[in-house]
Amino acid sequence: MAAGPAVLEGRRILIVEDDYLVAQVLVDLLTDAGAEVVGPIGWVDEAVAFVEEGSLKLDAAVLDINLHGSKSYPVADALDAQSVSFVFASGYGASVIEAKYRHHPRCEKPFNQPALIAALAKA
Repeated sequence: MAAGPAVLEGRRILIVEDDYLVAQVLVDLLTDAGAEVVGPIGWVDEAVAFVEEGSLKLDAAVLDINLHGSKSYPVADALDAQSVSFVFASGYGASVIEAKYRHHPRCEKPFNQPALIAALAKA
């Protein structure tokens, strides 16, 4: 990775992902890039409650669009309310994202790891 292994050093990043294996890949990837990883959290209601509680300052988040069959837009709204940038992660194309949320960065699964790190570094 051209930006160096610690490009996310000092950043606290929340992972909201319901697939255990994908979550573990994200944890490893972000940790290797220097981030402090929070989560993963795999349920919409738990993620919303965590973000709204605000006990940890978050710098960014990776947000799966589909969590156990529910759209994660309430989590996106909670993150927006806290001024926390996020990257949508999805195995679906951009057309499945509601228009209100299309301006947020999106990375398709399987992840292009440098692109995901770059998107979070910009957040």
